[in-house]
Amino acid sequence: MNDTLTHEQLNADRASVLGFWVYLMTDLVLFASLFATFMVLRDNTYGGVSGKDIFDLSFALKETIILLMGSFLSGIALVLAAQDKIAQTLRWIAAAGFFGAWFITLEISEFASLITDGHGPDASAFLSSYFTLVGTHGLHVTIGLVWLVALFVAIQRRGLTRPMLRKMALLTIFWHFLDIVWIFIFTIVYLFGAL
Repeated sequence: MNDTLTHEQLNADRASVLGFWVYLMTDLVLFASLFATFMVLRDNTYGGVSGKDIFDLSFALKETIILLMGSFLSGIALVLAAQDKIAQTLRWIAAAGFFGAWFITLEISEFASLITDGHGPDASAFLSSYFTLVGTHGLHVTIGLVWLVALFVAIQRRGLTRPMLRKMALLTIFWHFLDIVWIFIFTIVYLFGAL
């Protein structure tokens, strides 16, 4: 009976991991489409502002460092979870969540500032594609934060079970994926846009 249960658990693990990778690949296609759209529309300012006029590279660099730090901390939490250190794992998960929330707060403040200055998504095709690309990334980070909170609560209640470790590993991969997407955003949108 235990062999059957173990076999069923392995099949369930494989199915959930495969499903996660399929989801991540669809996200990759989504972001590739958004990047392609941005590249096509980045010069369509209709006489309005361009990236040179509105992007602050030091602010974008700060966002980058904060997002990378959150991902790094989630990796530390995963290592501690594998060592069955519940209290330390929870602390590092909370720290990763803090940095993720800080990133979202900065992104929202950037969007609010642009909109207040009259540079909202309806001002030009460039701004529309910018808000869509960066906003979609922000939405994904927000989803990651919700996942992080849910995992934090589940670990508190159930401990570091095998399914929890799998979920933590997948969440860490998700954070790293968002880092990679952000590096492309920083380079293509902010760095090239400000030059």
